[in-house]
Amino acid sequence: MRVLLIDDHALVRKGIEELLQSRGVQVVASVSAGEEGLRRAKELACDVIMLDVKMPGMTGIETLKQLRASGNTTPVVMLTMSREDADLGAALRAGAQGYLLKDIEPEELVPALEAVLEGDKVVARELVGTLARLVGNAATPPGDAPRAPAPFADLTPRELEILAHVADGYSNKMIARALDITDGTVKLHVKAILRKLGMRSRVEAAVAAVEHGLGRHKKRAAPTPGG
Repeated sequence: MRVLLIDDHALVRKGIEELLQSRGVQVVASVSAGEEGLRRAKELACDVIMLDVKMPGMTGIETLKQLRASGNTTPVVMLTMSREDADLGAALRAGAQGYLLKDIEPEELVPALEAVLEGDKVVARELVGTLARLVGNAATPPGDAPRAPAPFADLTPRELEILAHVADGYSNKMIARALDITDGTVKLHVKAILRKLGMRSRVEAAVAAVEHGLGRHKKRAAPTPGG
């Protein structure tokens, strides 16, 4: 995996770069400003762009918008300290595939990037509830009746368990580690969950699960690295 890192804090960039490299990820460039990031994104082949939200001058959101306007479709993951609803909503609307917090556990970062490369959207588990609220506000105009409860009764106990992990923001790899099953088994279960719920993406399923109290009502330890 080849990553372009854009963040105005030198110490943060250095720490993330060392973390990624220690896990076999190549950092093709590490830059401090959106303008330079746009130039390097044109010059270099990368698989993922990691982008801070709060930067002086050109913000991360504006950088993302310009990337997309230029036709660059490289997956972008925002890595930020901001938990603000407005920043999360703006990043996803501008085309970010992920929104992670800088206090993420080190062993969770690379699996999250790998999930993005597989086509998933990833959102920090602490912000799934925020995402549910944002999506709910956008999907339900004032005066409309709330959506009917998702048909969770159709799910098997194992599917409910996996959906609870999805609602907590776990990637397939993280779920596989937590439940001691293979990534392929998790993918099959997630596909079955989406089919039964009539949904198109795991983010949509996570939002529905959070809205109906599944997932975050129980405290679970984060997956441990390795086995």
